[in-house]
Amino acid sequence: MSNRRDAYYWRLIATGLSFVLFGFGGLCLRLIVFPVLGCLPGGAVRRRERARATVSRLFWLFIRSMARMGVLTYEVQGAERLGRPGQMIIANHPSLIDVVFLIGLVRNANCVVKQSLWQNPFTRSPVRATQYISNDGSVDMLDTAAGALREGQTLIIFPEGTRTQPGLAPAFHRGAASIALRGAKILTPVVIKVSPTTLTKAEPWYRIPDRRVHFSFQVGADIDPNTFTALGPPPKASRLLNDFVHDYFIKELATDERSEHANQTTDH
Repeated sequence: MSNRRDAYYWRLIATGLSFVLFGFGGLCLRLIVFPVLGCLPGGAVRRRERARATVSRLFWLFIRSMARMGVLTYEVQGAERLGRPGQMIIANHPSLIDVVFLIGLVRNANCVVKQSLWQNPFTRSPVRATQYISNDGSVDMLDTAAGALREGQTLIIFPEGTRTQPGLAPAFHRGAASIALRGAKILTPVVIKVSPTTLTKAEPWYRIPDRRVHFSFQVGADIDPNTFTALGPPPKASRLLNDFVHDYFIKELATDERSEHANQTTDH
């Protein structure tokens, strides 16, 4: 029988309240905040920047509220190196709220988001106002993402395209590497670790773990895409870069799994 700790039933209630708060916030953005921001002076770029800054601040406020309610804890190492012009941030995707964390950390970031968010009534207005990029798998999406980087925007992308299946290693699609080679000044990996796992793919919100969740974000060393561009034609360079990044994440996550296993053994 599982040992439910860390105020399990309160965390269950607080998790439900957090989802209600997120949905309510999305409606407020759509009905009140963005219409007001749209009336302020400035061109299209200025409106986009205001929208992104607003979403970023609200996302970070949401994360802080979850932490204060006792739903989760978190640590971030290297956040000061995120948000540079032309920087492409790549991360693994173990949980539903990874993107909320990263957008909250980077004030004016663009982001490649799944296409379904453009039809969701709670998220449709924010993704349109911020001009996030829809991950529809098309060549146009790759061109748009690379173009944003060349303009000097910071771009967040999850190369898996969907959340990692629990117990399995992340599988990266080559599209992210192709975007980096075509537009990024610098590529920065962010390794996300969640212990215990929560809000994974196809897992309902109410199936919370028996103890409080801890999120860890580790910003890795920068990667220069030009190093791989010089290794051959675009298809080969893209494959080599994707393999390099994938191996990096596999190594970092495997190290974490060994540490977690050792800690569990010590606890018992």
